[in-house]
Amino acid sequence: MKVTTLGEFIIERQADFPYATGELTRLLSDIAIAGKIVNREVNKAGLVDILGAQGEENIQGEQQQKLDVYANNQFISALKAGGEVIGLASEENEDYVNMDGGVSSNAKYVVMIDPLDGSSNIDVNVSIGTIFSIYRRITFSGPATLEDFLQKGSEQVAAGYIIYGSSTMMVYTTGFGVNGFTLDPSIGEFCLSHPSIKIPQTGIIYSINEGNYVHFPDGVKKYIKYCQEEDINSDRPYTSRYIGSLVADFHRNMLKGGIYIYPETAKSPKGKLRLLYECNPLAFIAEQAGGVASNGYKRIMDIEAKELHQRTPLYIGSSDMVEKVEGFIAMYAEKVST
Repeated sequence: MKVTTLGEFIIERQADFPYATGELTRLLSDIAIAGKIVNREVNKAGLVDILGAQGEENIQGEQQQKLDVYANNQFISALKAGGEVIGLASEENEDYVNMDGGVSSNAKYVVMIDPLDGSSNIDVNVSIGTIFSIYRRITFSGPATLEDFLQKGSEQVAAGYIIYGSSTMMVYTTGFGVNGFTLDPSIGEFCLSHPSIKIPQTGIIYSINEGNYVHFPDGVKKYIKYCQEEDINSDRPYTSRYIGSLVADFHRNMLKGGIYIYPETAKSPKGKLRLLYECNPLAFIAEQAGGVASNGYKRIMDIEAKELHQRTPLYIGSSDMVEKVEGFIAMYAEKVST
């Protein structure tokens, strides 16, 4: 059986890209290389001094883990060396990083990245991941500006994630479907393992941190109760599965069918997940796989970005399930208003 590597696949599909110059091809390859380096360190966690907190907080007010910092530095270094990126925005940096010197002077792309999603799970050996989003810059020359990053999700040219779990996978889209590649450690290459991924239209899994139930909006509370009711025709009760790593929960639900929910709460009235480097890229992937991504009221990729670390509620996964929870939200929001 012929094995298709990520590099071969990207080159074969290059003609599909709206900008068939090879630059996006090289950029995706640079991200894959950095992902392999991060994977190597993740696999050594517990054997070397890479576990535990760094001792500092990131811009989100979250405790930085040592692997957070390591992964962030690796992706910045790889993309700077690759020369295809004019600027990068990361969860771990307060401001975006300009890369307008040397080989990157004429670069056409900006990247937004969560270098290590779910890093609170590192010390307990639970799946974690990297999420990335790629846009063409909209300014014409010189250093990147904030305007280059504050684009709608609908303007993405590529997005993807790398999941470091029982196997390491890279999943990405350039707007022509979603494909998954599993890292073969014997040859050090990502190999096509999940071609043309499609999210089932409905599923039996719901993923939400039910420990925050008391703080959820009424519509979300009612949807959870709906998921827990017995109904043979709709295969309820559904199964509750929540890992606590966005990438891992999303990846499982995309393959098996389900919904991931992170609503606004009394403590986080704007939601907690970041629009630009968590929600937009996963929304692009979800839609390309036949799913839906919403903030409860509107399409995630239609939200106007006003700041680099903007937050939003997220409802993402199988189309029927997302539309159902939107219905509950609308129903109970209307009752409150009246």
